[in-house]
Amino acid sequence: MRITNKLFFLLMTALPVAAIAGTAASANAYPWGEPGCPCATVLKTGSAASAGLVGAKLDAIDGTVKAFIADKTAPGAVVLVARRGVIAKWQAYGDAVLYTDAKFDKVAHPVPMTKDTIFDLASVSKLFTAVAVMQLWDEGKVDLDAPVAKYLPKFGVNGKQDVTVRELLTHTSGFRPDPPIPLYKIPGSRADRIDNVLQQPLEYPPGTHYVYSDMNFITLGALVEKLSGEREDQFVKQHITGPLHMTSTMYDPPASLEPRIAATEYQPWTHRGMLRGQVNDENAWALDGVAGHAGVFSDAHDLAIFGQMMLNDGTYDGARILSARAVRLLETNADSKFPLTGCGDPNGAKVPGSCVGNVSRVYNEDATGLGWSIDRGYLMGALSGPHTVGHEGFTGTMIAINKPNDIVVVMLTNREHPTRNGPSIVTAIRHVYTDVADAIPVVAPGGGDAWFSGYGSYLNRTLTAKVGAGGGTVSFKTWYRTDPGGDYGVVEASPDDQHWKTLAQFTGSSNGWRYKRYALPAGTQYVRFDYRTDSEINGRGWYLHDVKIGGHPPASWANPDNGWVKRGN
Repeated sequence: MRITNKLFFLLMTALPVAAIAGTAASANAYPWGEPGCPCATVLKTGSAASAGLVGAKLDAIDGTVKAFIADKTAPGAVVLVARRGVIAKWQAYGDAVLYTDAKFDKVAHPVPMTKDTIFDLASVSKLFTAVAVMQLWDEGKVDLDAPVAKYLPKFGVNGKQDVTVRELLTHTSGFRPDPPIPLYKIPGSRADRIDNVLQQPLEYPPGTHYVYSDMNFITLGALVEKLSGEREDQFVKQHITGPLHMTSTMYDPPASLEPRIAATEYQPWTHRGMLRGQVNDENAWALDGVAGHAGVFSDAHDLAIFGQMMLNDGTYDGARILSARAVRLLETNADSKFPLTGCGDPNGAKVPGSCVGNVSRVYNEDATGLGWSIDRGYLMGALSGPHTVGHEGFTGTMIAINKPNDIVVVMLTNREHPTRNGPSIVTAIRHVYTDVADAIPVVAPGGGDAWFSGYGSYLNRTLTAKVGAGGGTVSFKTWYRTDPGGDYGVVEASPDDQHWKTLAQFTGSSNGWRYKRYALPAGTQYVRFDYRTDSEINGRGWYLHDVKIGGHPPASWANPDNGWVKRGN
């Protein structure tokens, strides 16, 4: 019998989660990069083990979130983690509404955060615009490499006649980050304010610089409206959120939903007071709450559906939103000509060589597909990599997906409540995403425990083995995912524990477990494994298994408590 796409979805959704996700009692059945797919394509709630996640490590998220709430980074949050189509964690923390003003005066009755709290997504809205553009591309209505002015003639002024649709999507158009005058200060209608953006000049020649710009996506929103004949909120509802049954996702939520909505900031300069249910972004507000760069409200489950659609190559529950080819374009780096440039100290001076020590990387944080951010280690933490895509929002929102692990992670906070001038949420987001990555097991060949380096910035963790009689070689199996060119695993040998010779170093990804064997210099008495990291961006770490010297386990370990731990996943 020929199985069509629709029949496949019906068969998959008819099966219980255990039949799709497997009945293994241990998450180790689905190690890193091996989620055991085909997986469930429609989200279902299940256990951490059935999702291929280590429950105890996934629960570490609770402590991470409660800590940043306690230090007033944000009043509350909702976190959802789904792997293999199984929602293994979906938890609400703290409060959705806590303050009356920017002085942190508290409301009489705080509103607790719930799992279905609706958030102002801020720039995560750009993903909906990017998907809308690619739907038009699928229909043959837009050429990504055509000048924007072909579709929006008013755009083709002030040196912008050659800017392409693709350059808007990849933030390489040459636009400045924001309109020079906030749109709410410009008199006139929504159309007048959009025209003001379309007629702005460029700061750089097209295609020469990456500059993240809301103006790119305001323009793309106008493009969607022109080519479809629908306002963007109507288009998104008709072609994205409606078919996906994302019933809690919309622009301009009605007053009836206010009890479910998290507050953002107190905004006296727009004469709106404490915002709850009105878009926080002033420029989106000036465009009646509907803009290409901001304006979407959603909850964690709806946003997870959106992410799962991307994992499914454009489909969800029988509805095709995008072609698989369009999805690949969205998630493939289109800005590779803006590469890593080296290292730098806190004052920006270049430092040659590897980025080890008290220096920060000057890197292309802006690897970008068509609207989707790629490999943002400073946010995605140990889950980052060339196949991890997503986006963050100024209000404290984040979604990321990783296809090799079939995982979607949504973290929504109200970090702007009551003011945007509070602590940065970046570190908190990175730690949560690292907690998620840590819950994806790394299983040593044949099972058993392996030495693990741990996580952290500016680490220099050494694991030293004493060489007994009959040395001559050191061998081991290794698995690593580190920040390429920033974090290193180094293998060294010494005759006296003072003078060391490097035998090998590892950075980037091993792409699975690898067997390594090296000859030891004559007189070697010690072998050490040194894990060195720079700031902020750290991968999944370094594992060592079945370490042998001269074909035998080390005579002893000199410092097994130096941050290295033995663990089974």
